[in-house]
Amino acid sequence: AGTPVAAIEAALQAEGQHLSFEPPDWWALLGTQGEPTIGGAFAAGISGPRRIQAGALRDSAIGVRFVDGAGTIIKNGGRVMKNVTGYDLVKLLCGSWGTLGIVTEVFFKVLPLPETTATVTLRGLPDATAIAALSAALGSPFDISGAAHLAGHDAATAVRLEGFANSVRYRSDRIRALWASFGDSEILDCDASRQFWRRVRDIEMFAGRSGAVWKLSMRPADAPALISRLRELHDVEAMYDWGGGLVWLLVPEGGDCGAAAIRGGIDRTGGHATLVRATEGTRLAIPPFQPETLAVAALSRGV
Repeated sequence: AGTPVAAIEAALQAEGQHLSFEPPDWWALLGTQGEPTIGGAFAAGISGPRRIQAGALRDSAIGVRFVDGAGTIIKNGGRVMKNVTGYDLVKLLCGSWGTLGIVTEVFFKVLPLPETTATVTLRGLPDATAIAALSAALGSPFDISGAAHLAGHDAATAVRLEGFANSVRYRSDRIRALWASFGDSEILDCDASRQFWRRVRDIEMFAGRSGAVWKLSMRPADAPALISRLRELHDVEAMYDWGGGLVWLLVPEGGDCGAAAIRGGIDRTGGHATLVRATEGTRLAIPPFQPETLAVAALSRGV
């Protein structure tokens, strides 16, 4: 579990494989030192832009070994698929932030590394229009593996296509035709595409900047309206991933860092909001995780 993600990715790349869930590197975002480990990614249950196509980290996790609170070593799942009977402790431990056991070993399925990648981009779209463009692309048969919108003065709306070169070229052209009504699009080549999605994956646009960082999970259709209301109350910057289903916000420190407005909006639309980064005082005053309903809280206590 303590193996660096970079070491795993390098070993897999040498064999033409990769971790399909694209684990992020949030050290720069959090302003801390170190490097991501595979156990840390598993404990936090974090996934990158490719989740919309390949599934989340928990979908790739097929086995775990951990030590529970009584000191018992427990193994669940293993090296192959379809070998879990009874309780699926792999899924339970994934994203539990180390509260249910100390993870010592994890097993993942891996997938072939795409031959090439390209990104089709639109510039200057307002949020609602951008989400409509992303939804159109995701609703197409062209196998999108990333769909993001970087809001702001230099707004960029982008979808990623991966696979064999001829297929990527054909699908890129079809997406450009599909997006013709939204404006003129352009294509980023393989190297530029990988750099762009690394910035999206690691939330680099908020790294090294002051302010609280929120992560919102919600229905893409509801996201632009909520962000618009928040902008009327706070100086908010936003980045949409997963076609708009995941929204990152940078909010100035001070007061409740927008907690009341953000979680009030989430309560109306559905979803949850996590305070990922803030000062120590803010994190002591505001619950980092979305408050649970009474029924879910009861289940959590039981677990």
